[in-house]
Amino acid sequence: MPRTAPAHIAMFNIAASGHVHPGLEVIRELVARGHRVSYAVPPAMADLVAATGAEPKPYTSSLPTDDPADWGSGLLDNIRPFLDDAVQALPQLAKVFEGDVPDLVLSDSTSYPARVLAHRWGVPQVQLTTHMVAWEGYVPEDVAPEYAEMKRSAEGQAYYARFRAWLDEHGIARDVDEFAGIPRRAVVLIPKAMQPNAALVDEERYTFVGTCSTGAARTEEWRRPEGAEGSRLLLVSLGSTFTAEPEFYRACVEAYGDLPGWYVVLQIGRHVDPAVLGPLPSNIETHPWVPQLAILGEADAFVTHAGMGGSQEGLATGTPMIAVPQAADQFMNAALLEGLGVARHLPKERATAEALRSALEELTGDPEVARRLAEIQRRTLAEGGATRAADVIESELP
Repeated sequence: MPRTAPAHIAMFNIAASGHVHPGLEVIRELVARGHRVSYAVPPAMADLVAATGAEPKPYTSSLPTDDPADWGSGLLDNIRPFLDDAVQALPQLAKVFEGDVPDLVLSDSTSYPARVLAHRWGVPQVQLTTHMVAWEGYVPEDVAPEYAEMKRSAEGQAYYARFRAWLDEHGIARDVDEFAGIPRRAVVLIPKAMQPNAALVDEERYTFVGTCSTGAARTEEWRRPEGAEGSRLLLVSLGSTFTAEPEFYRACVEAYGDLPGWYVVLQIGRHVDPAVLGPLPSNIETHPWVPQLAILGEADAFVTHAGMGGSQEGLATGTPMIAVPQAADQFMNAALLEGLGVARHLPKERATAEALRSALEELTGDPEVARRLAEIQRRTLAEGGATRAADVIESELP
């Protein structure tokens, strides 16, 4: 049975929207149940954390910014910064919790120091996972073949040797890949529908609770402008990171500008000057950022990069999607969404104005898409959301 007495729970995360936002409602639920939640996060996300009732514990991170150029281009460039950050952050975080050891550690999958501290303190640790998880027979090379080449390279071997030495220093005997990728216990904050090979996932280790971020819409506001009340609504967004795509935005303007019966909200990020798009039709508005979930609650279609956050928000709101992946797991997500029958996967190089417009017409004109979305919404809701997540976490308390 879940423990009901109040406990001290410590959450550890990085300053990335796609890692912080999905779990905020879980934190809010734990606080509402009377638990004291300390949340270690860089200052950029401290206000978001405080709004849940948790106490922010700021620390300094060495991770690059959200500009893709700062992360380099190779696989090692993408994973090495997390080890670098862990090495420098661990002493900070140990000091933050000195004399105030929690009863349980929660952590994002990127937070290696959290796992070390849980081991040091002898307390249980539960991961809040915001992405797909490993299944029986999974090896990284199967999903990303570049892993094999990286492991054979001198730089890759040096990285693994350094990681191994860091784990040995802190008395952790687990294999590096297992430590980084296989948690002892995890609450998975995505719908099971978005998990590849879901039937092969160990459900004693991983509990899928579906989308937990829909409650965030309570704090977001968006209103249709005057004159657009009777139109169908299309949201276009490539998320918060891979947004420097002016040619893609121009293709969207050409595809959807003055499209009868449609109004378009176009999020272009902070890397693109709106002036490069030229004069905009009256049915399109542009912004560097928009309250995505609030808009999706009203949207009739969604052009997305198929990041996990946007993908599951599209599913949670029953919104047909045109998936134009840019990087990382987005290609797999786009294929999954298309396989579910709720999206069209349009590779970036084929995302012309003609293709974008055709995909919108096909999606919104197919009643089977709406039926499939409604079924996935029903199944996702049954997974339990933040309430189920908090139940699992409480069941792990000593």
